[in-house]
Amino acid sequence: MIDLHQIYPLSMDMVAWRGIIFTIFILNFVLACQLLLLQPLVSASEGQPVKADDYLEKAAQSIKVKRYSEALEDLNAAIEADQTLSEAYSRRANILRLLCRYDESEVNYSKYLELKPGNAAVEKELSQLHQARSALETASSLYDSGDVKKALEYVDKVVLVFSPACSKAKLLKVKLLLSSKDYSGAIAETGYILKEDEDNLDALLVRGRAYYYLADHDVAMRHYQKGLRLDPEHSELKKAYFGLKKLQKKTKSAEDNLEKGKLRLAVEDYKAAIALDPDHVAHNVHLHLGLCKVLVKLGRGKDALSSCTEVLTIDEEFIEALVQRGEAKLLTEDWEGAVEDLKAAAQKSPQDSSIREVLMRAEKALKLSKRKDWYKILGVSKTASVAEIKRAYKKLALKWHPDKNNDNREEAENKFREIAAAYEVLSDDEKRVRYDRGEDEEGMGMGGGGGGGYGFGGFDPFGGGGQQYTFHFEGGFPGGDFGGFHF
Repeated sequence: MIDLHQIYPLSMDMVAWRGIIFTIFILNFVLACQLLLLQPLVSASEGQPVKADDYLEKAAQSIKVKRYSEALEDLNAAIEADQTLSEAYSRRANILRLLCRYDESEVNYSKYLELKPGNAAVEKELSQLHQARSALETASSLYDSGDVKKALEYVDKVVLVFSPACSKAKLLKVKLLLSSKDYSGAIAETGYILKEDEDNLDALLVRGRAYYYLADHDVAMRHYQKGLRLDPEHSELKKAYFGLKKLQKKTKSAEDNLEKGKLRLAVEDYKAAIALDPDHVAHNVHLHLGLCKVLVKLGRGKDALSSCTEVLTIDEEFIEALVQRGEAKLLTEDWEGAVEDLKAAAQKSPQDSSIREVLMRAEKALKLSKRKDWYKILGVSKTASVAEIKRAYKKLALKWHPDKNNDNREEAENKFREIAAAYEVLSDDEKRVRYDRGEDEEGMGMGGGGGGGYGFGGFDPFGGGGQQYTFHFEGGFPGGDFGGFHF
């Protein structure tokens, strides 16, 4: 029989030996791999030129995709590895010039020229650096002095040509665009800046202001709020944020008071809102219009005229402002001006029936303004009684009777005609009502109102050469009847 106790120990020893051999093999394999992989790095550390060139190559790749910060780190490492590597100084100088870090850039250009004197390309870049630095300083001074147009030329045509990655120049440009009221341009330029650095507080502030001056207040507020979340104590952002909040509050108060009929309070609120930022044209155009409407409702035509004119100075095509100014001119009895404004509004909006109604009213007022004002001729109010009209007529007829005005007979005759015509209309209830309604005088048998034939049975009391006419006044003139007069 086979002894199992003798067999099993032997098989177990073989398995153990196999395991030991396999483990040794694995350890040797790992060691070999480590030696193969680490050898290039060891060689690079032992030979500095190889390491510097690697950094230089990495920097070149970063420059291609405009990752200038990474490129500078690699170039710094390359120069630390090999301080005689002229190409690293040249590339670092170029990047620093692009970023408008001019002093650092100049040092690197100078170092390169020490290593390789007389290089024309590098000397040209150094000259461009000097031009860009000088132009940036000049543009900043021009901005401070208010010469926006010339400052923009320096930034666009010099600084950003030689230093296209200069954030300082880009921010100066958007400030200049904001000052020149090119708000869309400022928004576009700050968009590029924020794409590179979404937390740039200066860009958020300027972009917010651009939206603010376009009256896009909600978007402006979001920019201010984002900036303040990043820096709650940023003074300019706080000023812009709270200034906008105050303007919105005052504007809403004015609109609410107008809607509630609290017109005098609305006037004060509109004026206060305008005073908060007189340069905020895009918003103030609506504030001036609101103020004009309130003043028209209050019957303050002269003040309303001024407010509506402010609107039309900003936007001459603003139809509602034309209508409101027409209403204001009616209040100031500028009939022709009212018709002119309302006709312009009607032409711009021919389908608006409400404008046509106001225009018809203005045209009627203009027509009435050109006829004789019989009340004014007799010197009585539009509410005068018949007795008052009669007294006024007798008094004026006595004063201007041609027989009493031999020295100025022609003037007296004209005056007497007007007085007689006025009395004929105003003493007749039916004619007076029709006159007050604005009906044509021809329809009252007045014969034209200012020339010949003021009533008197259809004839001119001083016409018809050589005839004698006698006028009798019921009850006589004070002091006696004059009898008649002859021509």
